[in-house]
Amino acid sequence: MAAPEYVPVDTTLKPRTYTSPPRRTEPWRADRPGEVVDRGQPSGPMLGNQGPDIGYALRLAETVRDDLVLAEGEHADDVLAGVVEVAMKRAALFGRAPVIHDLTYALTIFGFLAEADEDLVAFRRPLFAEISHHHHYAERRRIADMVDGDLLRRPLDRIRSAGWRRNLGVDVSA
Repeated sequence: MAAPEYVPVDTTLKPRTYTSPPRRTEPWRADRPGEVVDRGQPSGPMLGNQGPDIGYALRLAETVRDDLVLAEGEHADDVLAGVVEVAMKRAALFGRAPVIHDLTYALTIFGFLAEADEDLVAFRRPLFAEISHHHHYAERRRIADMVDGDLLRRPLDRIRSAGWRRNLGVDVSA
């Protein structure tokens, strides 16, 4: 640690440094209660998708707010809260942090980047209603779980051409 100028210092002394031992005597073990090794990340309903820095999707969502095409009764905060969950899921599937394309996928699947037909609006309006509020976590998870991981791995042009009913597994006769 540096000393003030008025403190006398013996200039013949070498500074102290730290050196680590050449090797550890014992191997590292995952013996803490929170370690996840044998069975991988837990999966199941309401557990989400773990990935690095997935919260960055919340920041990216603000950059697409002005691009949303909303129908009457839809709110940007609700839409972004729902599609961010899907974007986080896609990023986690690829083992990386979210990028803007993850949001583009999610917005395309639910038809928020172009004018949507009445059936799609009627389908998505109750799904996204009021989910921006923190106590609607279950509803946001339901939206993310509705979108299959295989769909999120497809090229975007195939998602666009397939149509929303096929992408979301909605009965065509409905």
